Amino acid sequence: QVQLVESGGGLVQPGGSLRLSCAASGIIFRLDAMGWYRQAPGNQRELVATITSGGSTNYADSVKGRFSISRDNAKNTVYLQMNSLKPEDTAVYYCNADYRSTTNWSKYAAWGQGTQVTVSS
Repeated sequence: QVQLVESGGGLVQPGGSLRLSCAASGIIFRLDAMGWYRQAPGNQRELVATITSGGSTNYADSVKGRFSISRDNAKNTVYLQMNSLKPEDTAVYYCNADYRSTTNWSKYAAWGQGTQVTVSS
């Protein structure tokens, strides 16, 4: 199994910045695409950004130009740099990873526990 642990959330004023990290650990595995999702109270979970194993990225229109996703394959870690934060960015942010077991090459998906991001003055 693979465990994802997010960190870096917190309270920040509008216009501020936060950097989220998500580290994958567990038994032998191979990571594929990773991504960040968020869920605000009363809303369903939405995609924020994704990054492939080769580094290709995709962003939700609402965060383009403000957020940047990156990964360090050597550390099995994905990051989300969030700049120019707005109150509407307030949500629980979840890390997601697609991976394969190196035992049987089956595909799986893992989710982190989530980290709260609150943007408020």
